[in-house]
Amino acid sequence: MASEYSFDVVSKVDMQEVNNAVQQAMKEIETRFDFKGSKSNISLEGEQLVVASDSDFKLKSVVDILQSKLIKRGVPILNLDYGKIEPASGGTVRQEIKLKQGVDQEQAKKMNILIRDSKLKVKSQIQGDQLRITGKSKDDLQAVMTLLKGAGLPLELQFINYR
Repeated sequence: MASEYSFDVVSKVDMQEVNNAVQQAMKEIETRFDFKGSKSNISLEGEQLVVASDSDFKLKSVVDILQSKLIKRGVPILNLDYGKIEPASGGTVRQEIKLKQGVDQEQAKKMNILIRDSKLKVKSQIQGDQLRITGKSKDDLQAVMTLLKGAGLPLELQFINYR
């Protein structure tokens, strides 16, 4: 048996599922009566979504439809970073929504402090955009998972490479 167990804490968004959710949301917008004749659109540009519509109210409705489709497809909406609503050409408004990939340094440091303050016998180290947790006891590792899930961090965490 291994003397040390470990897992990685990551925060990833499945881009294929985001693409599917965008297509489903666009289909719903095209068929809904309250969007007939409007210039509502959602586009995926790299690692960000651009939502455009006729007015603030319709834009918020489009974002709401998009969020419901993302949730149904299992995409964590905590990883969405909403930009401000700004005027666009043709009398429309637009909003950029960035998709957060990975655990940034600031959040990783907060998680490190949380783990250290919990007095569990585990080690944590930041490795790029993820956090590696190692320990001799699987129970301690599972306690760390529970601690991080309940910490109320502003991003969705996944635990991978559990060995």
